[in-house]
Amino acid sequence: MIPAQMNYVRAESVEEAVSLLQESNGEGTILAGGHSLLPLIKFRITEPETLIDISRIPNLSGARIEDDRLIIGALTTHYDVSTNKLVKEHIPALAKSASVIGDLQIRNRGTIGGNIAHGDPVADYPAIALALNAELAIQNEDGVEATPIDGFVLGPLITMIPENGIVTEVSFEIPPTHTKQTYLKFFHPATAYPVVGVAAVAGVNDAGEIDYVRVGVTGVSDVAYRALEVEEALANKQPTEELIKAAAQLATEDGDMGEDLFASEEYRDHLTKVYVERALKEILLG
Repeated sequence: MIPAQMNYVRAESVEEAVSLLQESNGEGTILAGGHSLLPLIKFRITEPETLIDISRIPNLSGARIEDDRLIIGALTTHYDVSTNKLVKEHIPALAKSASVIGDLQIRNRGTIGGNIAHGDPVADYPAIALALNAELAIQNEDGVEATPIDGFVLGPLITMIPENGIVTEVSFEIPPTHTKQTYLKFFHPATAYPVVGVAAVAGVNDAGEIDYVRVGVTGVSDVAYRALEVEEALANKQPTEELIKAAAQLATEDGDMGEDLFASEEYRDHLTKVYVERALKEILLG
């Protein structure tokens, strides 16, 4: 498909990009890595009048620690997220989820900020983002505001990002040091998107009881969700195969299963329970 005609401009700073968005009167679109946006433009699902390229704005990539949070610049590529030492040390499940996004070309160009801001229901990051209470730093003409990931995505490709807002950072809660983490994904054979993706973080205290547990699920619903019913079933109990299996049966209670030509609602329901059980067994019994 041939995209509609549009203007192209490269912003040299976040402030300039915000100003360009204001000038476009709602007809401008941000371009970072472009892997999510360009297919929509080619199929004319979206037809922006102005494409604002922020890919070369400095100081919007890399990772750092502040207090108890890991902060990642929005322009950090998936490959860099997957190989960053701080990410691998503190949130290895995030590094793992980044390492299985798309193919090598997508991982080398796609960005964490663009991926999350796009609001795709089959994105990989939202599972671990929800599990670890991620926040987005969004800058607009009024300054920078911290926006929780929970509630940020309203539906497929629909988010709470302001019309003139730009995601500049994504921060994640660093879990306690005694916890273990994983991200498991059932790949769609044609696209490599998750038919289901499960991020799990859990720890056991000296008394042998689960004192920390977080489970995020993506790919199966219009919006990724946190499996709170599973977490409640495990909290303050000693991990056993029977307990984990029973808790995993609650994995779909907090989400609405979708269906398409590849996977029915019943199949996604089954896969979600299976992958939640596998993830929990890996970190609690492995």
